Amino acid sequence: MIKEISTRDARFPIGSGHGSDAIHRDPVYSYAVTRLHDDSGLVGTGLAFTLGEGNDLVCRAAEFYARQLVGRDIEEVMAGFGELQRAMSDEQQFRWLGPHKGIVHLALASVTNACWDLWARKRGVPLWKLLLDLDTDALLATLDFSYLTDVIDANAARALLDSAQPTRSQRMGILDAGYPGYDTSIGWFNYSDEQVAANVAKSATEGFTAMKLKVGSPDLERDIRRARIVRQAAGDGVRLMVDANQQWTIAQSIAFSEATRDLNLFWLEEPTHPDDVLGHRTIADAIAPTKVAAGEHVPNRILFKNYLQSGAMAICQVDAVRVAGVSEFLVVSLMARQFGVPVIPHVGDMGQLHQHLVLFNHIALDHEAIFLEHIPHLQGRFVEPVRIVDARYETPRLPGSSCELLP
Repeated sequence: MIKEISTRDARFPIGSGHGSDAIHRDPVYSYAVTRLHDDSGLVGTGLAFTLGEGNDLVCRAAEFYARQLVGRDIEEVMAGFGELQRAMSDEQQFRWLGPHKGIVHLALASVTNACWDLWARKRGVPLWKLLLDLDTDALLATLDFSYLTDVIDANAARALLDSAQPTRSQRMGILDAGYPGYDTSIGWFNYSDEQVAANVAKSATEGFTAMKLKVGSPDLERDIRRARIVRQAAGDGVRLMVDANQQWTIAQSIAFSEATRDLNLFWLEEPTHPDDVLGHRTIADAIAPTKVAAGEHVPNRILFKNYLQSGAMAICQVDAVRVAGVSEFLVVSLMARQFGVPVIPHVGDMGQLHQHLVLFNHIALDHEAIFLEHIPHLQGRFVEPVRIVDARYETPRLPGSSCELLP
């Protein structure tokens, strides 16, 4: 039984230009942490990611949600978690602060993720194994399909899971091989050209065959020059992605893509405002075959539905510490699978939680295991930090979701 809840406002200045992009020039990587204390001595830890200011507000909102769990057993909570999550997100007064976005939704992510972590710890298994071991009814009971039934409902989700079941064993080898990663830290926005080139060389020696550069400058020539630096340093055999962090107009996004066609970019990430679904569709049509990737700032399953319906994203970057935690992440993954769109999450959790979720996506849903973003700057802050060997995530083996922070 959950006997006590607590929250933690955890902020980690990273400095030296790390984490910088076209708008977030001096980020403070931060977590609104929810901790659920079970009477058996177990503690479930859940994270929502912010960049510093306002992190305390997310913690306060998480307390509001988490208090509703006190006195309940985690098995009982998760047996109907989809309905519970919908009830919490639709709380008749608190909902006004969203709905399904902003501080209240981030808070729900933190609490939801704590529930999943506690459940996995209670069962003594890593989260990826808990997810794979759940029967279909138990898994679907953790999900909320409200506002999505014109596209996907529990029956359609069941069909997706059932269709992938016979070939699961063919994909289990990834547990030993490790999930491939890509290096997102070679080209933070504030890094000098020289530093970017040196980072590319270092990344290549570590085995990475996919890398990402931050763009989004008002000066397109700067971004074009730096993209060429990365391509020259990396060679033609490396997948190169760029991320504008929502900074460009539609016209700027298209102009950059036209000027870099010879670089064979794999994707252009968040080219313009994340609420402009049709703008992303316009860009997607204009820059093909370069793909549009989006999702870091898409806050909920309904907006993801609109992106997928309109063909505005070719790469779905749903982040479980941005949407309402593991449960909403899984709903979006199912929906993306329905549309044939790969899921390559943004990792506000530094990959700690998502290393579990992509294993489920690949094995249980037959999502292609393309790669998972790797950001190293907070590795030393976790009790069980991700392990990257030869550019692949080693499969976590300890119970839980790998999200417990050091004191």
